[in-house]
Formats: sequence, C-alpha cells, structure tokens
Amino acid sequence: MTSILSLSSVLLALKLCSGEWCYESQSCDSKCTGPSEWKQKYLQCGGPNQSPINIITRKVKHDPKLTGFTFDGHEDIFNMSVENHGHSAHFTLPQSVRLRGGGLSDTYKAVQFHLHWGEDGGQGSEHSVDGERYPMELHIIHIKEKYNNLSMALNDSTGVAALGFFFEMSSEKNQKLDRIIEALGKVRYEGNSTEIEDFRLADIVPQADSLSYYRYSGSLTTPGCDQSVVWTVFHKTLPISKNQLMSMYKQLLFASEKPMTGIFRPVQNLNGRVVYTSVKSHCLCVLPNLITLFLCLFCVFGQQRCVFY
Repeated sequence: MTSILSLSSVLLALKLCSGEWCYESQSCDSKCTGPSEWKQKYLQCGGPNQSPINIITRKVKHDPKLTGFTFDGHEDIFNMSVENHGHSAHFTLPQSVRLRGGGLSDTYKAVQFHLHWGEDGGQGSEHSVDGERYPMELHIIHIKEKYNNLSMALNDSTGVAALGFFFEMSSEKNQKLDRIIEALGKVRYEGNSTEIEDFRLADIVPQADSLSYYRYSGSLTTPGCDQSVVWTVFHKTLPISKNQLMSMYKQLLFASEKPMTGIFRPVQNLNGRVVYTSVKSHCLCVLPNLITLFLCLFCVFGQQRCVFY
C-alpha cells in the first residue's frame, strides 16, 4: 500500500511539474515553465505585441476615435458560475453582457472576468502606469459577437476586447466585493466550482459614461499569449481594503495546492507600439507644490481635461 501511495505521489508531481506554465511566485523543483520561459513552449509568448505593458503617460497619444463606451447588460441580474482553473478563478458572464463604442469596430459579448493580485498587500496588477503597479487588477474578457467561443475569436487579430481596471487600497471596505471574496472561498482547489446568485456586473464596475481610458493592441497575459486582444485600461481605480485583499490571498490554491499569490505576468516590451488615450490633453498633475498648482490651473483655464492619479 505504501508503494502504491508513493507511486501516486510521484505521478501527481510529474503531472504538476512536467512543463506546465506557472507564475514567478510558484516553484516546482524548477520544472514548471515560468514567464521568462513561456516563449520556449508557447511561441506567441515571444511575439512583438505582448501584454501586459507599462503605460508611460508622457508618451501616450490622444485618439479622437476613442469615444465613450456603452455597457449593455451590466444592470441585468443573473446567476454567475465561478471555477478555480488552477492559476486563477474565472467568473463566467452571460452573452447578454455586451460592449459597444469606445473606438471598437464591432460589438463584443462577454465571456468571463478574473483577477490578478500579488502577495501580502504588495504589487499585483499586470499593467503598470509610469512604473507604478497596483495591488490588484480586474480583467473582463469579451469576444466579437459573431464568434461562438474564445478559441474562434483568437484567430482574429481584433477578436478579443479586454477591459482592465486597477484596484487601489482603501481605508474602507468595498462591500460590493464581499460576494466575490465569499465565492473564492468555495473554490479553494483546482476544479472546484460554485455559483453566485442574483449578481450584477454594475455592482463592481463603474458606469461607462464616467470612464476615460488607454488603448493598445496586445495579447492574452497567459499562455498561449495569443496576439488578438484590443486592450482598454481605465484611468479610474476601484477601491479594496487591505483586509479584503488579504482574504483573497488566503482563499485559493494553485493546482500544486500552494497558496495562489503573485498571479501576474511581468510587463512586456512595447516594441514600437503606440498607446493611445481617450483624454484630449493628457495633463498629469503629479509634480510637487507650486508647479502642481500652476499646471492644474493651466488645465482648468485652458479648458482641457486634467487626469489625476
């Protein structure tokens, strides 16, 4: 019996370590494929249009075609399934949740959303802005409405539209996240699933008409890193308390049954890509003292929009 158990343990270890991709935070006797090596097994991960990226605000360009979004179905009430996929938890969205406008050439229907976070309240977002990373990032994945599934959409260079929202640490609890955190506690192990009843996406995502954003062409941030994604990263951050963030870290386990922390890919090279913004004049009020006041007054009296971070 002992021999059988030992053999089972070895087979499980081989399954978990035999070339499967993993994040930098994971260790599996150095046999799993970390982000720096993804391109060796998944060729597109070494492509020129990879995500995430660091957004350098002084280099972004205004694009007048980046108009306001229309979020369809965000106010609808639905039951949402949640599953631990071994590297993250996916929250499945109904196709009635749709995305229009925002400079997109098509209407896109929702597939799922998921979260990326760090460890112990540290940096955990995938994208960064001027080198600053946030503790958590929400990704909402959509595909063109003419496609039946994500696999089909990935064959189209603009087949996927991904929305990214940063979370910023707040002194107060964001009660709207409680049901998300509770659901994560019910899908602790890979393959576990549960359901959130009577959910509305509008409970966690702001109204479309209040949002300004960045836009660039990129990829999925996990293997196979398909370069078929139109990325929208919003300026507006969402609140989360430290206690809520710590609760999330404690809920999920990787496929290896180690704590699911540090689930983000490092930023990738732009390789000549241009990042665009919906803001007409990208005035960043981040300089100290009188210089800050002068620039902000210039934005106001120049009737140009001033974005605060």
